Amino acid sequence: MEYYIDKQAGVSNHGNINQMKQLMIRAKRGEDLTIAFLGGSITQGCLASDPKLCYAARVFDWWEKTFPQAEFTYINAGIGGTTSQFGNARVQEDVLNYAPDLVFVEFSVNDDSTEFFLETYEGLVRKILSDEKNPAVMLVHNVRYDDGGNAQVQHAKVARHYDLPGVSMQSSIYPQVVGGVIPNRAITEDDLHPNDTGHALVAEVITYFLQQILDETDTELEMCIEENAQAKLPSPITANRYEQAVRCQNTYELVWTNGFVADHTPQDGITDVFKNGWTATQPGASIQFEIEGTGIAIQYRKSVKKPAPIAKVVVDGDNERAVILDANFNEDWGDCLYIDTVLYHGQNRLHHVEITLTYDVPDAKVPFYLVSVIGSN
Repeated sequence: MEYYIDKQAGVSNHGNINQMKQLMIRAKRGEDLTIAFLGGSITQGCLASDPKLCYAARVFDWWEKTFPQAEFTYINAGIGGTTSQFGNARVQEDVLNYAPDLVFVEFSVNDDSTEFFLETYEGLVRKILSDEKNPAVMLVHNVRYDDGGNAQVQHAKVARHYDLPGVSMQSSIYPQVVGGVIPNRAITEDDLHPNDTGHALVAEVITYFLQQILDETDTELEMCIEENAQAKLPSPITANRYEQAVRCQNTYELVWTNGFVADHTPQDGITDVFKNGWTATQPGASIQFEIEGTGIAIQYRKSVKKPAPIAKVVVDGDNERAVILDANFNEDWGDCLYIDTVLYHGQNRLHHVEITLTYDVPDAKVPFYLVSVIGSN
């Protein structure tokens, strides 16, 4: 069944579309182009019956069908349950190393609508815009279909400040759900992840805007328009402490272990997330890091297999501010790649981080899995 949505209302920010036009001109010429999608589980394609039916693959399909003379490479860098905080730490490896010409960024249902995620999101967007390849960027704001919640209020500040095109499901699909025109179970099983029909609607909103840009570009397609030099970014609207985030895994040198064992099992793609870290099982096991920056986050596995171990992290010997890392996950959909921020806007210097298994869980079903330590500037 086809559902009507106001796709024009889905254009949340028109922005400066010159780079998008130039990209389409290059596609018309038959160039080789790489299109990347960075986000969470919706981008990854969760609840789509086939990876080819997720919104990202459908949007990529639009490019291939619209410009058959060009050669396109598809990069899907969606990882379920992750935010723009982690996006900062992995965007270089998972996206920018492939020299993308266009990056779609989607974190609006994984980020909370807070100043913290405004800062992490801005850092991520700035990191992409600063890349030497100078990729075009489009922001995608998905939505929760039970309450309309997302981080668009915060993320839209970034769209406006950097004059970036953006699309919104909150203003296009969600109103039809609230109005009863589209039954929520017709497009989503859990009010968050679209099914095949829901993914198709998300893709429609995006490709509508792309077609609109193409229509505006038609009169220029045969003109030789050279790419603009990389524009100087405006000053950030936040403290911008996350643009240069660094992820430390078991190849990191400034680490000392006592009972934590490095996991060198080969990783099977970016969604095989519990790899390249360390495991520990015995109370008292510890691992120490020296890491520079103003912010530190601990990334570890929360498991549905209970009971799971519990650890403690102490920064710079300050036991009064110790943070508990509870690996028990109170959901049933699967293990979670979780991040706890343990230092926020601290002094910009070398910090000492110690993680210790402090609680005896003799019948623990899984070891404690430390995936990485993330430092930000």
